[in-house]
Amino acid sequence: MEHPVVSAAVVPAPVVLVHGWGGSYDSTWRSSGFADLLEDAGRTVIGVDLLGHGRSPKPHDPAAYADLTAGILEALPAGPVDAVGFSLGALTLLRLAVDHPDRIQRLVLAGIGRNAIEAADAESHRRLVSALEGEPAEDDNMSRLFVQYADQPGNDRVALTAIMKRERAPFTDVELARVSCPTLVIIGDKDFAGPGEPLASRLPNAGLVTLRGVDHFATPQDFGFFDAALEFVGALPG
Repeated sequence: MEHPVVSAAVVPAPVVLVHGWGGSYDSTWRSSGFADLLEDAGRTVIGVDLLGHGRSPKPHDPAAYADLTAGILEALPAGPVDAVGFSLGALTLLRLAVDHPDRIQRLVLAGIGRNAIEAADAESHRRLVSALEGEPAEDDNMSRLFVQYADQPGNDRVALTAIMKRERAPFTDVELARVSCPTLVIIGDKDFAGPGEPLASRLPNAGLVTLRGVDHFATPQDFGFFDAALEFVGALPG
């Protein structure tokens, strides 16, 4: 007598969440409820605090931040994961996907776009670092925002300034061609890092969602981001 073949239940991949500069897993993903929604959908969440943030060590030497992917790799399980990153977290996950394309099966990049493939404006970067090391000029609203984030409870402004001073080269077309996993770029139409199309068009298997009326800092709390990211990783409520 033949017995029916019983298929083993497919366990969804864990979802790695990586915050932006000046944030943490708790302040970005847990406080917004995004991590809870993933868990409600039956997903295992792996929250990462990048070096210099949250509960991670906070060295003051810019050279210590040359490879931010190391802390993420240490947190990863053996198998592939889905990954969601915002801003600095998205840039770091993109670097990981370039260097270790087998580790990520679906990738959400929020709050990055044109800035990932172009060198930072030297004068704007100088003003930002100068503001973090002292006080921003009264007419420099962008630097004032970054200083406010750096001075949030639990943050170390010197460590966060060191991150800003680290060496970082834009991604090349050759590097981006290595990112084989399905990828979704999500960015607000008022985000200084945008637009998203120059990045999405260079990734082999990418889509783009542009959030109307959303700036950079509002992205990870925006309902449009929630819906697009949860749908992409297969975690929308039934």
